[in-house]
Amino acid sequence: MSSEEHQHMGAHDHGAMDHSAMGHGPVSWRMAASATLHCLTGCAIGEVLGMVIGTALGWGNVATIVLAVVLAFFFGYALTMRGVLRAGVGFKQAVKVALAADTLSIAVMEVVDNAIMVAVPGAMEAGVNSLLFWGALAFALGVAFVVTWPINRWMIGRGLGHAVVHAYH
Repeated sequence: MSSEEHQHMGAHDHGAMDHSAMGHGPVSWRMAASATLHCLTGCAIGEVLGMVIGTALGWGNVATIVLAVVLAFFFGYALTMRGVLRAGVGFKQAVKVALAADTLSIAVMEVVDNAIMVAVPGAMEAGVNSLLFWGALAFALGVAFVVTWPINRWMIGRGLGHAVVHAYH
């Protein structure tokens, strides 16, 4: 659907579109969990890759975290853009949709999981061959999911976050 068609539909007829995703009616925890899992996937890819690279290269905590955050945003946005581009949306508009859909969710996840990684004694210094490193990272990502889930539910209920992506599915 083109953006013109979507704008034309406006308040008239959303066809088979889920009204709860459009900010009309209650948003289910299941829908929010799906959006959060999507976000977690991109974050986890970037976070794990950044942590592994930074740790393997012996970088300090700050440099490793910066790399992990940059990669988390990159992969989070890329996953959203992939689906939007497949719907026939131009690159520039797909970037805008990804920014609107994922920025807050990724930011919350990154603050939470990196704060936990820093807070767990020795996790950042443990190295990629350590159970402490992987256990702390898995725990951090799990907590980030739990913290971000109600935020995504709130945003979708107001037509924000992943609700903007539903127009392109």
